[in-house]
Amino acid sequence: MGTSVQSYPCAERTPLVEQVHGRSVADPYRWLEDSESGETQRWQAEQDQLWLNHAATLTNRFRFRTRVKALSNVGTVSVPSWRGDRCFTLRRNPGRQHPILYVDERVLLDPRLLDASGGTTLDGWQPSPDGSLLAFQISQGGTEQSVLHVLDVTTGQLVDGPIDGCRYSPIAWLPDGKSFYYVRFRQVRHHHLNDPDDTTILATEASYGLELSHDGRWLTISASRGTVNDLWLADLATDESPTPVQQDIDALTVMTVGPDGRLYVVTTRDAPTGRICIGDPRDPSSWDDFIDPGAPLTGLAILDEHILVSHTDEITIHDRTTGTRIGSVELPGSVGSLTTRPDGGTQAWFSYTDSVTPSAVYCYDGTTGSTTLWSQAPGVVADAESHRLTYTSPDGTELRLLAIAKPGIKGPRPTILYGYGGFGQSLTPTYSAFTLAWVEAGGVFVTATVRGGGERGEASHRAGILDQKQKVFDDFIAAAEHLIATGWTTADQLAACGESNGGLLVAAALTQRPELFAAAVCSAPLTDMARYELSGLGERWVPEFGSASDPGQFRTLLSYSPYHRVAEGQQYPAVLLTAFGNDTRVDPLHARKMCAALQHATVGERPVLLRLEADAGHATGGISLAADMLAFVAGHTGLAS
Repeated sequence: MGTSVQSYPCAERTPLVEQVHGRSVADPYRWLEDSESGETQRWQAEQDQLWLNHAATLTNRFRFRTRVKALSNVGTVSVPSWRGDRCFTLRRNPGRQHPILYVDERVLLDPRLLDASGGTTLDGWQPSPDGSLLAFQISQGGTEQSVLHVLDVTTGQLVDGPIDGCRYSPIAWLPDGKSFYYVRFRQVRHHHLNDPDDTTILATEASYGLELSHDGRWLTISASRGTVNDLWLADLATDESPTPVQQDIDALTVMTVGPDGRLYVVTTRDAPTGRICIGDPRDPSSWDDFIDPGAPLTGLAILDEHILVSHTDEITIHDRTTGTRIGSVELPGSVGSLTTRPDGGTQAWFSYTDSVTPSAVYCYDGTTGSTTLWSQAPGVVADAESHRLTYTSPDGTELRLLAIAKPGIKGPRPTILYGYGGFGQSLTPTYSAFTLAWVEAGGVFVTATVRGGGERGEASHRAGILDQKQKVFDDFIAAAEHLIATGWTTADQLAACGESNGGLLVAAALTQRPELFAAAVCSAPLTDMARYELSGLGERWVPEFGSASDPGQFRTLLSYSPYHRVAEGQQYPAVLLTAFGNDTRVDPLHARKMCAALQHATVGERPVLLRLEADAGHATGGISLAADMLAFVAGHTGLAS
């Protein structure tokens, strides 16, 4: 055992060692996987008190809470969804925890009216084609276990539901508004209002996406499996089963039938950054190249005369007949959702944000070629500036960093290095009270582009999965080394921070190169990669990480599994692990086991702590958690209070 000066709760190290594919795998804290056992609950209660004792020593904790709350006191607004003459928008007013769904300017659905405690969230919603009905999904306590209801938009009365098993289900309404296709218990089904007997369309369980053409004839079905997605197209004018379009092809493909009747296909097949093709829905397997976006694309909007293609920082405008690029809308921040009216029209709406600006919605008018502000959420614009940096990973790959700091800041400063690196997700410039509270206090906040993410397209994602996962950690470590070498910070002032898959990233980095960091925050992390498939949504992530049932993939998982790489007698950074009792994605067992292992092994004065929010879901801690994370990092990187 290490000789840490900290006094930690007693955690028995059992001699459990299993033989897996010929390798001896120790798991001394397997007993902490059982959240219901008296031993685990006793240990957790002592960890809760240990965190509270340490939190009381963080002199800037309440100052950060005040500033995060003030900087969070901004609104959000979504792009509009038009149905007939009705306009549906989601808005969150300053000071509100959850957004409210409006139809035109009238409140349609307010989660607080459903549950005054604030524990109910609106997970998804979709109006019927004429806007008279609304299918919506809610869940409680952060569990994300959605229940579906149908609401009469005019009267506000419920007309169908509750229907369980609809976690983030897509909804594809038929034009008559009497039925819809949806996903229940991970199967595609057809539901008629108030009919308890659904028709099963695809019974194989998967993560499905659904989209229906404006005329209601063509239903597109996709099933995601890592870097592969299967596709079907159903002609609802016939009684035939959906036609397979793409099966077991190593490419991501999205298809839709536009208001002009053409089949539009966005695919990474033979195009790592994506390409746009067109075809005939009656022959859905035959496509012709139409637009080469030239860079990773995030959205597509089909207007009467134009096609808009969104990227992370611009929208390109193309002639709808030829696909020729005829213009662009360039923006200094991040382009979000892109929507049009269901029948096309001449206008498109898109969301925009950057590192210091709250979200806003803009409207592009194809008739005039102009872009105007459509709706802006109330809020503040912070005093900070961005610096775009480049660095090189050990294998020579050039990557980018985005550093946010006060104007004119000089010299090494306490710095947070934030990363994610998985599932093709992109970290783009976004307004964040967490970031700005740190910057306002004099720190530097740096977001790292690492492989595994989607910032540079699908090829970059694939370069950081399965047996290539170590490259993600190498990238993050190289980013830390670059910040130190170029004088932005020092090892005694640098903290690593990540959530969910980013929590895995940080846990891996701190176990591989602990000397680079003074502090680390791992929020809702995966840490035991030998057993991650057995809890939460782990089984669905095998295409990203691999499976312990495969000998080769198991060797890879074990090679970087943070829980298994903890070494006795090592001086680790100050570590704060955060977990959420209602997390149905990443079980808190990962944070518990990692905490126990680090507390046993570490030496020196830097603490290892676990902060649990028993009644919250995946990474949903809110203002108090953000403030505590910042105060912890500030206290261990020397940021003055």
